[in-house]
Amino acid sequence: MNSEESTTSAADTAAPVSMFSNIWTVPNAITLARLLCLPIFLYVLLVLENRAAAGFILGALGATDWIDGYVARRFNQVSEFGKVFDPTVDRLLFIVALTAIIIDGAIPVWFAVAVLAREVLVGLMMAIATIVYKMPRLDVTYLGKVATLLLMFAVPGFLLGASDIWGAAYFQTVAWLLGIPGLALSIWTGIAYVPQVRAGVAAGRAARAHQVPLEG
Repeated sequence: MNSEESTTSAADTAAPVSMFSNIWTVPNAITLARLLCLPIFLYVLLVLENRAAAGFILGALGATDWIDGYVARRFNQVSEFGKVFDPTVDRLLFIVALTAIIIDGAIPVWFAVAVLAREVLVGLMMAIATIVYKMPRLDVTYLGKVATLLLMFAVPGFLLGASDIWGAAYFQTVAWLLGIPGLALSIWTGIAYVPQVRAGVAAGRAARAHQVPLEG
């Protein structure tokens, strides 16, 4: 074996960064705090049957979605775990909250089912491509973020619009004004992810095919 074959660079031999390294960060704590608010929301909506309070809680969770990402970037606390934990919590909050609102009856069923179907299908596609086919993680597109932002305020708007607070009709109108473009944009971005996922899966296969095991 010649020297070129037996010599490996530091980049080749460096161990990959573990997802579970550097978990205990402020951004991850913020994400966890948002997740722990989910049972409170469910209790207020389904047990206390207070649509207005539940709507404001859900609206606050949507409004604070950007904080953990900002803190991670601002204070250099970005972690591999956080890159997975944050969007997973966001999707979990959205799916569970939307299901609870369907049970409560404060949102049009067709609208809620359309939003849920998109979230579940895209989530499954990403999970299968990442876990089974080892696709590199895809970043959320700008339009995807806009769609999520619109829906995160539209859904609480339906709750507030179905409550007995003053201005409920205003919240109902705002919910539709945000919800329709948000739903259309989310479906469009979901479809746009398909070729990106196919390319990512192909890239993952090519990378594995070119990997040469080190000799003992």
